[in-house]
Amino acid sequence: MQDADKVFLEYVVKALVDNPNDVKLDRTVDEMGVLISLTVNPADMGKIIGRMGNTAKAIRTLLRIIGMKNNARVNLKINEPEGGMRPEPRSTNEGIATKTVDQAMEDLKGI
Repeated sequence: MQDADKVFLEYVVKALVDNPNDVKLDRTVDEMGVLISLTVNPADMGKIIGRMGNTAKAIRTLLRIIGMKNNARVNLKINEPEGGMRPEPRSTNEGIATKTVDQAMEDLKGI
């Protein structure tokens, strides 16, 4: 059975999420191995990724084991939903008000 990895992943993911009808899997095979792209409802993203990414890591580990059994390298790509909540990279000066020396002196005079 060539799609054992896809069947396994679909079973596990649908058991984890609240919206199993929104689970979509796309399996592609190339010279690098098997790539399974997973798309879930944005509300279920946290359940798939888990705390500190532990759930996603565990799913990927199990998929690799299934791949080894079938002599294939299996990778999982979790598609980020549109309008995702990924934080913006922070700048080093964020939240620090920059003033000139004259402005700082004026502020001190008011105290």
